[in-house]
Amino acid sequence: MKNKLSGKNVLITAGAQGIGKSITKHFIDSGANVAIHYFSSADTANELMKYAKTKGQNAITVGGDLTKKAEAHQLVEKTVEALGSLDILINNAGSLVARKMLTEMEAEFWHKVMDINLTSMMFVTRAASQHLGKNEHSSIVNLASLAGRKGGHPGSLAYATSKGAILTFTRALSAELGAQGTRVNAVAPGLILGTSFHNTHTTKESAAATTASIPIQRPGNADDVARAVVYLASEFDGFITGATLDINGGVYNM
Repeated sequence: MKNKLSGKNVLITAGAQGIGKSITKHFIDSGANVAIHYFSSADTANELMKYAKTKGQNAITVGGDLTKKAEAHQLVEKTVEALGSLDILINNAGSLVARKMLTEMEAEFWHKVMDINLTSMMFVTRAASQHLGKNEHSSIVNLASLAGRKGGHPGSLAYATSKGAILTFTRALSAELGAQGTRVNAVAPGLILGTSFHNTHTTKESAAATTASIPIQRPGNADDVARAVVYLASEFDGFITGATLDINGGVYNM
């Protein structure tokens, strides 16, 4: 990947936490320049920026609430201003927020989850697409979830619905942006332990039960996802677009 990504400019949303942190580090180690978006992880974002600069690569950090159109647009503009152009967009920002069953669902909560996981992705992608289109080859990778395939565990209704929509968003966007040379793909991670997401929303008992059902008999980790994201992003002249790569140890196949 080093040769393909060396000198490329990458924007990673929520790039300083959990899976996003691993994705950012993998891009840095592959020789890319990075714009690291964060919402609450400023310290980690700055550490990653310093790491990139020790390797002679350009890097910036940008905070912001991507559910707000103006801040999403500002993120992209600051990225292009600092890096010069944009080759790759990684739409990683998202959250389950909380577990709520249908009987507990309030419109405010529903819209909050949709805005965090889906609307923010649309805002950032819309702002980035014109810059991506200026390059002969460019790439977008969206973070979906196994929940978008299966429906998730109890209380995941809003989250799973938003992640399922990302699968469709990816397919539709690949058709729309294909003519400008931008490939659009997604990854759908399953049980990825060691992240704040599962530390917050998944009990040890639930994680153990899920792990027991995985054919390769282990949970995933953030590096498992990051490697797949970097691969999909790096195939600039490739033929893969509109696809979702499932990363779940074989527990679910489409």
